[in-house]
Amino acid sequence: MTPRFEPVIIGFLCGWCSYTGADLAGVARMQYPPNLRPIRVMCTGMVHPDLVMEAFSQGADGVLILGCHPGECHYLEGNTKALARAKVISLELEATGIYPERFEIQWISSAEASVFAELITRFTRNIQKLGPYRNIYIEAVQKCL
Repeated sequence: MTPRFEPVIIGFLCGWCSYTGADLAGVARMQYPPNLRPIRVMCTGMVHPDLVMEAFSQGADGVLILGCHPGECHYLEGNTKALARAKVISLELEATGIYPERFEIQWISSAEASVFAELITRFTRNIQKLGPYRNIYIEAVQKCL
């Protein structure tokens, strides 16, 4: 029997809202897949597109950016900046041949633990359907070595 594919999902979570929502989901013992590797950031506006691309180059199967709802950013316009960067990330993914479904940006407040759990479950299932991400460039270099 073939083992089920368990994706590695990197999540950049706003320390003020989304990370707190994730913590609340854990405290409330909500069930969701354990595939997310959360990285707490002060603001999603600080997540540079290079960080997302680096996550993929290091073997992530999917990447999430989770931040405060628009208008609720503790740094005023950080999530607006994150949304603009997400558009750049989408272009980079397309240019490098990575399915855009492997990346997502969403807004989750500190009180939305159930929304967090549902999002992680849905995103994980979608990545499982896509299968493992294989960086064709890294594999080509490894074959040459």
